[in-house]
Amino acid sequence: MARLAPATFLGTFLVLFYTALISGADAITKFIAGAFAAPQLYAISGGLVALFCVGSALASGERPTRALRTTKPLAMALRSGATLLASTCYFYAFRDLPLAEVFIFIGLMPIFAALMSGPILGERISIAVWIALGTGVLGMLCLFPEGVAQVKPGHLTAALACLSGTFSMVMARYIGRHETNALAQVFYPNVTIMLVMGLALPFVWRPMGLADLGFVLGYAALLFGARWVSVVALRNLAAYVVTALMNLQFVWMTLLGALFFGEFPTANIFLGSAIVIGSGLFLIWDQVTQERRAVIRAARPVAEPLVVTPAE
Repeated sequence: MARLAPATFLGTFLVLFYTALISGADAITKFIAGAFAAPQLYAISGGLVALFCVGSALASGERPTRALRTTKPLAMALRSGATLLASTCYFYAFRDLPLAEVFIFIGLMPIFAALMSGPILGERISIAVWIALGTGVLGMLCLFPEGVAQVKPGHLTAALACLSGTFSMVMARYIGRHETNALAQVFYPNVTIMLVMGLALPFVWRPMGLADLGFVLGYAALLFGARWVSVVALRNLAAYVVTALMNLQFVWMTLLGALFFGEFPTANIFLGSAIVIGSGLFLIWDQVTQERRAVIRAARPVAEPLVVTPAE
């Protein structure tokens, strides 16, 4: 029986690890957002993550100028700008909404990724996958059982965060096709965040205690690990599959919301999340099935051409 290439399994494991890291970072964001402005968190954490990148390069014995070099400056600039916008929007979404409600929009990221993967990456999306993605929209509608009157500014902010965050991931996959330098894809977005947020920092700065600085340091460490892991994962899996696997965040967000913020999702949130997660699992099955077929076709022996020898 033909075996699947290890890329899918490696990518799946990395994305699942990513969900644990990023959910921890999201919980810290929600905690910090109640006391500090976005520029204060992101200016400090962006600088720390950039320093982690330089330290990782030095630890590997490689010069930072080489380890952080990119051959796709325009694509990197687009990724950095999208990451900046996503980070800012996530900050206010987590401040204004329960963690589980923000997840519903994160669950829509496979839809955004599929829409972007065609024109940007040239990845073909099958009709069956489009059906699964459309089903995810139904899950999002469960968030508003009483209609659009329930839509809050935080919901719009969360939607914009996921849209820009998905574009950043698609650009990461695009860059990953041309270079394997994962550290550069973590370094430049965070330097951008540090510089832009640093401009606003003098106007919003509030003194921070040791505990607050510890939270920011923990946030930066989790974010560094999550973004590095996601870049490597995006080299092994299609962007819409990576974002579908991120649906595991619902489990982490529900647990963290209940343990630390007293947030207990209602039945409609669970229903919507179940629909979104189901569509995401179908995306994984679709990619694995396509890969198996490709491997089987490649393993089939090529028939020898029939040569007719003329009779003597």
